[in-house]
Amino acid sequence: MNSPVDPMLGTVLEDRYRIDAPIARGGMSAVYLGVDLRLGREVAVKVMDSRYSGDPQFLRRFEFEARAVAGLKHPGLVAVYDQGIDNGIAFLVMELVDGGSLRELLRERGPMPPHAVVAVAEPVLGGLGTAHAAGLVHRDVKPENVLISDAGEVKVADFGLVRAVAEAGVTSASVILGTAAYLSPEQVESTHADARSDVYSMGVMMFEMLTGRTPFHGDSPLSLAYQRLTYDVPAPGDVIAGVPAEFDEIVLRATERNPADRYADGFEMQRALLTVADDLDLPPFTVPAPKRSREREMKSRYRAAGPGGHGTRIQSAPGPYEPGASSPEAPAAPVRPVAEPADDRPVTPARERNDRPGSRGRDAADTRDQAPLEPELVGGGRLGALLWILLVLAIAVGLGAAGFWVGSTYLTIG
Repeated sequence: MNSPVDPMLGTVLEDRYRIDAPIARGGMSAVYLGVDLRLGREVAVKVMDSRYSGDPQFLRRFEFEARAVAGLKHPGLVAVYDQGIDNGIAFLVMELVDGGSLRELLRERGPMPPHAVVAVAEPVLGGLGTAHAAGLVHRDVKPENVLISDAGEVKVADFGLVRAVAEAGVTSASVILGTAAYLSPEQVESTHADARSDVYSMGVMMFEMLTGRTPFHGDSPLSLAYQRLTYDVPAPGDVIAGVPAEFDEIVLRATERNPADRYADGFEMQRALLTVADDLDLPPFTVPAPKRSREREMKSRYRAAGPGGHGTRIQSAPGPYEPGASSPEAPAAPVRPVAEPADDRPVTPARERNDRPGSRGRDAADTRDQAPLEPELVGGGRLGALLWILLVLAIAVGLGAAGFWVGSTYLTIG
């Protein structure tokens, strides 16, 4: 059964931004690979769900947040180029980061060693600190919203969208439940958020980078969210061996239930992290972009010049987080499409299936979909096999006829 065609594909918004291919989809919005026809460059276009496009309060907040984020300048932030509303479609035009998300990298390689965690967290905290200094709060810090380019750049995306949706006239329950694994206690209790709320979410994300799992588990997103009102985030070193005590201290302070006991903002947490990295003499590291990402899959599919470009590329399999290396050499493995988790989809226990300490998080099903090799047939395939069968039958018939003739002759002479 064929899936329905996305009506946005081929659409040109404001006679400028052409929508070419879907990259990710969630309850609030969908992200597309697009082209700025005026400047001739590829962009990422986030199209908001139609529920929000008709809400005047959302549209006012959406425009305000987009303008505020567009004024931020930091290499750890995804640049916002434009925003608009075209025929009832509210959209945001952003920098296209060629690579994938931190979520996809964690899925490929599992827990990170301390030097890799620093390489991811330092630019993210710098971007958050820049926004905090301007009075902006992200409210949705999680691996899906951290993008990694092929050049090793780490950037935070989706600033301001959660606030715009939360203040809309439509329900914002999906926003609260969708980010349950990373919400701060105050966001659960009152939906209030400030810079220290982003610090808490960052602490949870650092916990996940170090251990390969999130600190809380529950049967539903709601129960998962409310656990942080009663329980503290444990030290990563209590979950997986080899985590320096200094990293435990950073995570524990960032995730204090009382906001006053946390780092004040992204910059303060960044300074603490860099001090620890210097004290431990951690090596420099370039963060590798995930090999299997939704963006790569869609680009390969829609840029391919012919049917050979659909799912037939071979790339290097992911390797360990080796200091100083961004693309470790490894045996080649076929690329399998990996669905990007929706940007506001609830975190479920299914993601914890590779949570054993030391697990590298590789999907055990990587080889299930590979078709077995077909044996070569002499003579060039099915035609050769058919010719061999006909030849064997002819020989058998000939031998039978000869035997019959010899037997008949012997009986006649006798």
